[in-house]
Amino acid sequence: MSVRLRTVLFLPSLLAIALALLAGGAMGCLQSVACKPRVRRENIVVYEVSASIDRSPTVVEENSPIVLRYRTPYFRASAGVVMPPVPRNETWTVGWIQACTQMEFYNTYGDAGASSWELPELREGRVKAISDSDGVSYPWYGNTTETVTITGPTSKPSRLTVSMNDNFYPSVTWAVPVGESSAPALTRVTRDQSFITWLVALNTVTREKILLQTVRWRMRVDIAIDPTMPLGSRATLVSQTYQEQPLILTNNEPIPPNALTRPNANDAQVLMWRPRRGPPLVVIPSK
Repeated sequence: MSVRLRTVLFLPSLLAIALALLAGGAMGCLQSVACKPRVRRENIVVYEVSASIDRSPTVVEENSPIVLRYRTPYFRASAGVVMPPVPRNETWTVGWIQACTQMEFYNTYGDAGASSWELPELREGRVKAISDSDGVSYPWYGNTTETVTITGPTSKPSRLTVSMNDNFYPSVTWAVPVGESSAPALTRVTRDQSFITWLVALNTVTREKILLQTVRWRMRVDIAIDPTMPLGSRATLVSQTYQEQPLILTNNEPIPPNALTRPNANDAQVLMWRPRRGPPLVVIPSK
């Protein structure tokens, strides 16, 4: 099940109670020789979870004689987390992991054909998701505001906030991407891409993962182009003005293995040229 939510909020009084209980539990462990403190899901408090896409339209840019560019609104996610005391010799990172689960990205050039960015393993059903990490901070989406790391021992609960944002800002050539002609021929740009974003606590030593929250979101773009018009007046946004808002799921979804490791979506994608007549051609291979 899922519900369409903008924000899930714990009242300050409830958060204070949770902090007190966590602190009390930590004190009990410190005073007891037999107690071995352990980070568990029931000891982690998640509050003020939000996920949204900016209420603004995709902006189409026609400033270059070589490429059309478009900038989508931002997807944004944020959450407050209270972690219990972390034992000695343990390090926990809390943050956002994101994966692409579906991508259709076509640039049509009239009767000549279309180019398409594709994720072959995802398209062919060999994997359920592809990591959308920054390519450095696997498995995390990024390593600035997206994550916080806590190294034990800590004697009291740690309160933290993690946030992330994502949008599209690609370039699409006016001319057919294969061949010698530089004449504008682009007539349509369509994109439909889906993601799952997880809030996770990860033990960096044992690799134990505690799933805290799951968000699903989607971004769609549809641009009609008349290549016979002068630069600056060719493109018209025909997709809906505002994007559908993300879903904060009531039941968490498991993280597929490919969402946690290389390659990420940017490295795995391939640019294909699919002519109306003739076999498809790889224009840019995967990295």
